[in-house]
Amino acid sequence: MRKWIAPALAIVIAALVGTGIHFRPDRAIRVATTYVAHNICSKTFVSGLDPQGVFAEVSDRAGIRRLRHVLRFDIDRTAHTVDASVLGLLRSRAAFHEGFGCVDLHGQKQPYLLKSDVEALKAKTPPSLPEIAGPALVEPSEPALKAALDHAFEEPAAPPFRRTRAVVVVHDGKVIAERYAAGITVNTPLLGFSMTKSVINALIGILTQQGLVTPSMPAPIPEWRGANDPRREIEVEHLMRMTSGLDLDETNSGFDASSRMYLEDDTSAYAVNAKMIAPIGTRWAYSSPTTQILARIIRDAVGGPEQTLAFAWRELFNPLGMRSVTLEFDGSGTLQGSTYMLASARDWAKFGLLYLNDGVAGDKRILHPDWVDFCAAATRDTDYAAGFWTNRSDHPNAKGRVRLGIPRDAFFASGDLGQRIFIIPSHRLVVVRLGDSVDPTGDIRGVARLVKEVIAAVQP
Repeated sequence: MRKWIAPALAIVIAALVGTGIHFRPDRAIRVATTYVAHNICSKTFVSGLDPQGVFAEVSDRAGIRRLRHVLRFDIDRTAHTVDASVLGLLRSRAAFHEGFGCVDLHGQKQPYLLKSDVEALKAKTPPSLPEIAGPALVEPSEPALKAALDHAFEEPAAPPFRRTRAVVVVHDGKVIAERYAAGITVNTPLLGFSMTKSVINALIGILTQQGLVTPSMPAPIPEWRGANDPRREIEVEHLMRMTSGLDLDETNSGFDASSRMYLEDDTSAYAVNAKMIAPIGTRWAYSSPTTQILARIIRDAVGGPEQTLAFAWRELFNPLGMRSVTLEFDGSGTLQGSTYMLASARDWAKFGLLYLNDGVAGDKRILHPDWVDFCAAATRDTDYAAGFWTNRSDHPNAKGRVRLGIPRDAFFASGDLGQRIFIIPSHRLVVVRLGDSVDPTGDIRGVARLVKEVIAAVQP
């Protein structure tokens, strides 16, 4: 029967295209093939992982799992491209660009490609943040710490599997334990997914420290400046806290506005053209396009794509000594701030230390003195803060994490498939967990056990 699937699918797609139907399955499927192509591209050409293994894991995630028997991918190592399709139809392509990761290609239009020399942007002077570890792997010296890492890498007998790839524990500014899965090293850049939103938070924070942007200012979006446009009242903080009221809710169904954004060359242009569906500040809804609007604000504030890259390295990555970072951009040259930054587990830990240390790296203040508390404070009645998730909330999710052993003062960067940076001021800890868990919670129980056992191990 499979030989009839492709012709039948082609007939259905042809019938749907041009009908004006909002819930078009062809677009939802193309969202899936775009995701598959981009992830295989980034994890193969940036992280150096095996593409067949990446494909097996990517096609096992919710939503895409239904298509995995008809999904196909092709990788061209000479051209540095990855194509993904459903039996050859609804093909999507991602292309690797040295130093800048992967970009999605839509149609015949060529994407904006940055021309900066990334290596030249990396400072040759020592970072402001003291080094957290030497070049060698830091084995846990305490049996309790070793047991915590053992548990973090354990796999259940049946799905969903946890697929932990890296764990780094930093206490009092030093790595005290770390472990990596086969094929991963201390220098392997790993995809952070929505932890990238926390990096956007930091870049907005730096602009605030420099007086170029403030959370309370109306978002500087020309498309919203009409005298009768209700969007003109949206402030930067509303975007940070995802309370803008824009029709940009994220459900990861493939039909939602957030998913459709990734079918565009200019993701932020797509986002800013959304209409209002609720009064500003009255409704919270998780939304990657909202963060893409912030990425555009950063781009415009510093002068363009090349300047965005230079700004991020000069003001954030170099002071923290983050050397393994790859920032990816969309086809218009806007930072893919909602999803696509890669860095080693140690570098993600250094980013966490910036927030543990109240926005200071060594003797250099990077973020405004009240920025960290502002960004860790809960939004409305949720457990979302501003670019982070937080336990400083009465939301059931926050209370549940506290019951699992993650302290009340903790907040964390979080990305798809269980990417996490836990920042725990009361115990002077940063705990990083990276992996590919398809558990709907991102293996929150597993990472909570890790945090709880690490806290017990470091207590006097």
